Order: sequence, then structure tokens, then C-alpha cells
Amino acid sequence: MSAITREGSIVTITPGRDLVSSMVPDFKHELNAVLDESPQELRLDLSGTAMMDSIGIGVIIATHNSMKKKGGRLVIAGATENIVKLFKSMRLDQHLNLDS
Repeated sequence: MSAITREGSIVTITPGRDLVSSMVPDFKHELNAVLDESPQELRLDLSGTAMMDSIGIGVIIATHNSMKKKGGRLVIAGATENIVKLFKSMRLDQHLNLDS
């Protein structure tokens, strides 16, 4: 279960575990519940996430697109150096808001 905090129109969700295919269904359910609240900013705190597979990356891209459609923004915070390198190698850093 992810930690979810709310401060005004900003919601922060901290999965606290790796974003891999085995845990993505539960995480998607949590994200969808948060997206239904239509926050202006959704912060995804990856400080407890060491690894991410293609399914996890897909969830982040889908969440980014959903937030953009609703006029909000997704901010990726606390990502490890390896995850930031992964985003950069896929050129996702040009689309995602990375906050180190």
C-alpha cells in the first residue's frame, strides 16, 4: 500500500517499493483513486523505489498523460540516479517533470 498525503491541491503518492509488473495492478488502482480527485499536481515520490520495469514506466507515462489531459501535472520526485538515467535514456526526461 502506498503512502498518500494531501496538501491543498497537491497530492503526493509514495509507493515505497519497486514499480514492477507484479505490483503494478495495485498501484494503478491507488493512482486511479487519486486521479479521480483531479489534483492540480500529483507528486510521485520514488525515494523508496530502486527498480522499475517497462510496466512501471508505462504506468508513469499513462499517469502523466491523464494529468496533462485534466490540466494538471505529474512531478517525479526522489528518483534514484539509476531511474533518472533510465528516463534520460528513453528521453522521458523531456516530457516528465523530474524534481531531484
